[in-house]
Amino acid sequence: MQIEVIPLKPVEPTVEHQYCQWLRNLYEETWNKILTAFDNSSIKIQTQALSSSMNILTCEGRYPLEQKGLLECYIPLNRLKLILMKILSNKQHNLHLIVKFEEYLLYDDMLFYVWKVLPSLTAKSNPNDIYIMNYLLFLEKLQVKCNNEARTLCTSGGMNTDFNFDETTVKRCLNKIWNCIILWEHTPATHKQLLIVLLEKVLPYLDKPLLLTDFLMDSLDVGGPVSLLALQGIFTMIQVYNLDYPNIFAKLYSMFEPEIFHTKFKPRLFYLADLFLSSTHLPENLVAAFAKRLARLALVAPSEDIIIICMFIGNLILRHPGLKCLLNHSIGGTTTNDPYIMEERDPLKSNAINSSLWEIHTLQNHALPNVATAATFINNPLPSIEWDMSKVLESTGDNIFDKELKRNCKMVALAFDKSNKFALSKCEKVFNYWNFY
Repeated sequence: MQIEVIPLKPVEPTVEHQYCQWLRNLYEETWNKILTAFDNSSIKIQTQALSSSMNILTCEGRYPLEQKGLLECYIPLNRLKLILMKILSNKQHNLHLIVKFEEYLLYDDMLFYVWKVLPSLTAKSNPNDIYIMNYLLFLEKLQVKCNNEARTLCTSGGMNTDFNFDETTVKRCLNKIWNCIILWEHTPATHKQLLIVLLEKVLPYLDKPLLLTDFLMDSLDVGGPVSLLALQGIFTMIQVYNLDYPNIFAKLYSMFEPEIFHTKFKPRLFYLADLFLSSTHLPENLVAAFAKRLARLALVAPSEDIIIICMFIGNLILRHPGLKCLLNHSIGGTTTNDPYIMEERDPLKSNAINSSLWEIHTLQNHALPNVATAATFINNPLPSIEWDMSKVLESTGDNIFDKELKRNCKMVALAFDKSNKFALSKCEKVFNYWNFY
């Protein structure tokens, strides 16, 4: 059998071909200069470089330089990779570029191909902190499902067509990415951002979420916001994936410290505590420990948090009527004779069930009327339904101040006689005390 090899005819160097080649070289030179602008120190120039490069990518997708075959949607992946490499820089923080790029993620085709490209751009070894933070912030902007409004960016002629957004492929890419991210060495800042991305974006789509158990349990011992975010992850694992974690209430109990009132994750802690303690089958001495610890912390908490604590304790008493003994206990009713052990880390050993809520009685003498009124719930019959804490979880001291200002403010008369001209009237009272020339 003989195969005859016929060599390809060389392209004839016509004037038209030379002109097209010259234009192509100018196009590539312009593209490289735009990529260089990403390294400029000016944020405005960097943002403009992103806009220009994405405009070029969009036009090339709509009118490709090469034959795209039967593809209805074509995106030049080599150019998309270069743009993403600039965004995921390891030299400078690019939050402003990530926020700008979010505009293009509203298109299904761009979102899908970003997911396809991202695994090849993920560092396999330990990158530096700047790269990790840029990567996690960028990953937080990506969604696994297609957008609610079906739009495409790089279709032929710019027309919208039905784009096949394959969620199975996206989930496969996400799991590849996560298997690399979880092995990186993280600082406290990147550790916190990693947990935020995990809880809000990644966890529902992982193939084997139970493999994160050790990571979440180690994060519980870090302290601060990291422990709080890890607690939310463990709660999801318990609720959805039937994870067994026997000491979860002791961990939750230890997180209620005075410092928690000065973090932005405070509403999240109260929300999680409300979920963990929602069951009416919990031991009363366990729930009493949480009620007593919160009452003690209310003595040093900001005014807006005292209102939340009062509602929270009231809801606990409604769920567990046996805790009504804390309202007026005969043994532990004073500051000097309180059997509750605040320093005990185990809530079951804190002896809170033999104490009383004398702290709430003390708060009835608070300087702010809103706080004093909230603390009077123990003197009145409890309602039949629980208080809605969602309305006050995000409240601040400014909200309380504004309410008090509107309630107590009165109109003060600044002028008794309405003046019809710039000169003062003859009967003006001010003439009795001042001379005007």
